[in-house]
Amino acid sequence: MATCPECEADIDVDEDDVDKGDVITCHECGSDLEVVSLTPFELDVAQEDDDEDDDTDDDEDDLDEDDDEEEDWDM
Repeated sequence: MATCPECEADIDVDEDDVDKGDVITCHECGSDLEVVSLTPFELDVAQEDDDEDDDTDDDEDDLDEDDDEEEDWDM
């Protein structure tokens, strides 16, 4: 049995079926929780992985800048 660090709900987790780094969801508050320790068993709020979104946004910005440069050459 584990406790959600967000809402303090009891979470029934079979500790033999999870590994460190696994992410589970609290059924009470919906938070994504990462298994940070197996002995003692401990959960923490999972960090959002925004790196993929940031890279995509940067690439789109670069493409926009390239398009502007090409338009300048057409003039």
